[in-house]
Amino acid sequence: MMTLLIADDHAVVRQGLKQILDEQPDMRVAGEAQNGAEVLDLLGKGHWDAVLMDISMPGRNGLEILKDIRRLQPKLPVLILSVHPESQYAVRALRNGAAGYITKESAPQELVNAVRHAVSGRKYVSASLAEQLASEVERPSGKALHESLSDRELQILCLIASGKTPTGIAAELSLSVKTVSTYRARLLQKMKMKNSAELTRYAISNKLV
Repeated sequence: MMTLLIADDHAVVRQGLKQILDEQPDMRVAGEAQNGAEVLDLLGKGHWDAVLMDISMPGRNGLEILKDIRRLQPKLPVLILSVHPESQYAVRALRNGAAGYITKESAPQELVNAVRHAVSGRKYVSASLAEQLASEVERPSGKALHESLSDRELQILCLIASGKTPTGIAAELSLSVKTVSTYRARLLQKMKMKNSAELTRYAISNKLV
């Protein structure tokens, strides 16, 4: 029996995931978390065969928590489950040690297959993500500008490009408006851009939104 931990800040999403996974005769969702702190707390309170974790959670995001999990339990498979398209975070998640990346639009059977892959020690990669990874290998050595950003900077870039205001971003990420403004200033400096419109154009042209 696979013992699974799911982490998402929306109760309805957790319930849906639990229903899909608990229907499998060899899977059991034994723990639920709504933020990164709860994930790390539950890790030490039992044996887990895999973690399914959202990227966008209050406070520290899923990619940051992924790094902590890899440090604490390097052999524990972590599947990233996200509303964001693969083009935004999938390659970065895999580089950080994720066992796979699933969008929330995926069919239930794909989710089940991904869990089985992860628990068996394999990486789960969708057909579209496999194509993206192949393109990464073939790309010339020069990196895209956004590849030098931290996970949080990339997240804020995507939120700015999606039309969110600093206040809206602050509320979504449980940050202060001042902190969001600091990140925006850092983005402009790193990417040598003048304003949010230029950031948005870049994000759209690179299929980040």
